[in-house]
Amino acid sequence: MTSPIVVLVGPPGSGKSTVGRALAERLGVGFRDTDADIEALAGKPIPEIFIDEGEPHFRELEVRAVRAAAEGHGGVLALGGGAVMAEATRELLRELPVVFLEVPLGDAVKRVGLDAPRPLLAVNPRARWRELMEARRPLYLEVATAVVDTADRTPGQVADAVLEALELKTPHD
Repeated sequence: MTSPIVVLVGPPGSGKSTVGRALAERLGVGFRDTDADIEALAGKPIPEIFIDEGEPHFRELEVRAVRAAAEGHGGVLALGGGAVMAEATRELLRELPVVFLEVPLGDAVKRVGLDAPRPLLAVNPRARWRELMEARRPLYLEVATAVVDTADRTPGQVADAVLEALELKTPHD
């Protein structure tokens, strides 16, 4: 069983996928995004899963995808924004190096856009984002080994901050 070197968690717009790719490149390892795994498993995009089968079904797929990735990926792993909602996922994450990428609302909105196809942000995205963060922030903090603020930083700078926070060495160090 292989475990990830780093697991990235955070809300939509925190940069998990972009930072994850930069981090994987710096570490010389693979990158995996559980949202992509879920889409491959379901054979359709996440918004369609929400529409066709509903959020509970999506969350079941998410728990399975996170477990499979956590047990079989030795690189950088990015989780969907709501993955921490499941107790089974939080339990699994307690054993792994997890970094919470924190992002202010204004930055998240700029990065994601208000028209992005994100099911839980479809109606009144700013208010919904605040609600999601109120519910999820304590859970991100519960599983986090480290917290990295992404405000006013490039993805490369955030990747460097993650390396520093976890005291990870790159192949060039």
